[in-house]
Amino acid sequence: ATVSEPAQKCCTENIQPFLTSILEELMGPVSSGFTEVRSLFDKEVNEIIQDFQKTNDMTRLKENVDQLMTLPFNSVKMEPCYLKVNLLQELLQDLKSRFKVYHIDFVIQRTQNFMQELMENAVYTFEQLFSPSRQADSAKVATTIEKVKLRVLK
Repeated sequence: ATVSEPAQKCCTENIQPFLTSILEELMGPVSSGFTEVRSLFDKEVNEIIQDFQKTNDMTRLKENVDQLMTLPFNSVKMEPCYLKVNLLQELLQDLKSRFKVYHIDFVIQRTQNFMQELMENAVYTFEQLFSPSRQADSAKVATTIEKVKLRVLK
């Protein structure tokens, strides 16, 4: 009871007025990173479609889809996504001094973990939706892949 009123006053005067602007600042790099994840998934699936249209090889298609499943764990391909979030390092330095925000690296790491998890979910969902279609007519496979990709991106 003794601490509640001063704490409430401190939050109301010194923190709450800045929350909206802080969230907007932080969401820039976060949104950019997640947009990069989406773009990477889109690019990789488009490459699978193009390769299949050139080769019409179902075995190679299976290999490409299996390789897509490893995308979330491919640090080289995921690196551009992670780099977008590294901009938080600079933004959080200002918050650290103004609001005593610590563990900046933890915030960045958690965001990157969420990005990897999003990619894992995307490739898993793609594989689950596409699996029944692998036995389909090879003329329709590229169209099916495109439809599944769009469904996952939705």
